[in-house]
Amino acid sequence: MTRRRPGSTVPIEPSSRETDLKPALIAFAFLLLAGTAFAARLPGVKTPSRNISCFYVPVKPTAHGNLLCDIKQASYTGRLQRSCIDGPAGLDWHGFELSWNGRGRVVCTGGVLYDIGHDTPSFVVLGYGRSWRSHGFACVSRRSGLTCTNRFGHGVFLARESWRAW
Repeated sequence: MTRRRPGSTVPIEPSSRETDLKPALIAFAFLLLAGTAFAARLPGVKTPSRNISCFYVPVKPTAHGNLLCDIKQASYTGRLQRSCIDGPAGLDWHGFELSWNGRGRVVCTGGVLYDIGHDTPSFVVLGYGRSWRSHGFACVSRRSGLTCTNRFGHGVFLARESWRAW
C-alpha cells in the first residue's frame, strides 16, 4: 500500500465507458459540421422583374434532376390553384416542373419539393436576351417571358399572360 501526503493528487484513469464514448462524440460532432459544410446550393435564375424563377433540384440518389419554376403574378394562377385543389388529391398549386428527360408540367403538391433544411436555391438575375445553362437545362429570358428546355427538347414557357408546357 502506498502512502500519500495530504493534499497530493492521484491521477485517475478514465473508465472504459468514458473512453468508448469519446470516438462516438467526435464522430457525431464531425457529422454535424459536415452536414452544414455540404449544404447544397441549388442553381437557378430569376427574370429581371423577379416575377418568374426557376431552379435545379437533384433527384436523389440519381445523377438526374428537375427544374422547378414559379411565377408570382399571372392571369392564370387562380385557375391553376383551383384545378389542383379540385383535383383527385386536393393539393395546392406550386408552379411548374421540367424533368431532365420529360415534358414540362403543372405541379400540384402538398409541400416543398426539395430539402428545405439542407438545400438552398441560389438565383442569378437573367437579363432579357440572355441565356443560362445548368445540369442539362437551358433558359432564355425575354421581355415576353422565360423559356426553359431540357436536352430532349421538352420545356416550359412562363409569362404573366400565358404559359405553355411541351
